[in-house]
Amino acid sequence: MDKRLVICIGRQFGSGGREIGQGLAEKLGIPLYDKEILKKAAAESGIVEELFEKADEKPSNSFLYSLSMGTHGQHTVNFTNYNDYLTNDKLFLFQCSTIRELAEKSSCVIIGRCADYILRSREDMLSVFIHAPLELRIQRIARLNNIEEDAARALIKKTDRQRANYYNFYADRDWGAASSYDITLNSGKFGVERSVEVLTGICERL
Repeated sequence: MDKRLVICIGRQFGSGGREIGQGLAEKLGIPLYDKEILKKAAAESGIVEELFEKADEKPSNSFLYSLSMGTHGQHTVNFTNYNDYLTNDKLFLFQCSTIRELAEKSSCVIIGRCADYILRSREDMLSVFIHAPLELRIQRIARLNNIEEDAARALIKKTDRQRANYYNFYADRDWGAASSYDITLNSGKFGVERSVEVLTGICERL
């Protein structure tokens, strides 16, 4: 892809959002960042990766987002004054820095982690939210994880609640609301492959 574009994908659990992001990245010939963000943030911060994984897309109990968001538009963050704040907030700040560095480096697809909000000042950022009917997501998660549908339903509700709380805490937008994104796409209607085709067409025409 010739034009610089950073595609940030939010997703309901079980909607196929990561698979769609992976397919889109492959179609456009650009890197995909998901768990890689945690590895890079851990390496650059010197904090063990397990802490980033434990706090991944889970809200903190303090209210530091205003400080972290105050650094938007910058590509480095000075953490030396934050030693007394809660771990989740410090980890979020490191992830903010990592996400900005990745976006500055090249076109890419970034999965979750408030990336659309962190990068909201970039004109080359496209925000996407992938959703699907609950019953389809239950069937998908039950099949992929080899679990009963009741267990899949509970896991979906728990994961979606965590993602929503995380996003709503660190951003001043509502997770999953159409007004929070440039594009919302029902993968239950289109399927993963056609969703990739739809998004690829949009990106190529921007």
